[in-house]
Amino acid sequence: MGTLMAQHISALNTKPDALIAVPLHSTRLKERGFNQSDEIANYLHKRLSIPLINQPLKRVVNTVSQASLKAPERRKNLSNAFQYQHTDSIQSVAIIDDVVTTGSTANEIAKTLKKAGVKRVEIWAFARA
Repeated sequence: MGTLMAQHISALNTKPDALIAVPLHSTRLKERGFNQSDEIANYLHKRLSIPLINQPLKRVVNTVSQASLKAPERRKNLSNAFQYQHTDSIQSVAIIDDVVTTGSTANEIAKTLKKAGVKRVEIWAFARA
């Protein structure tokens, strides 16, 4: 997945200041043992030489799995689920996700980042369901 994404993205004229993987809540990360979005982001970081930052963005609410919810429930489920500690050097960010279904996760993260002062937010996902 990372290879295909990197090939496509490398053709873009502009690159963001940083990549941020969609974070998992610490409880879900312990259950699963890995974060698939983080795996993709790490590969893109190495392949495209774009800084990867994850610590400033946190999932602070252990939400119900999005897969079991309909679109309106997904938006409500993720409300205020993320926090971001802005750094002045980061003005543009690409959020890395494996699959975008309704866009609720990406939208909530983008709102959180923009509220904290990030000027441009892009969503880079492998697939759209």
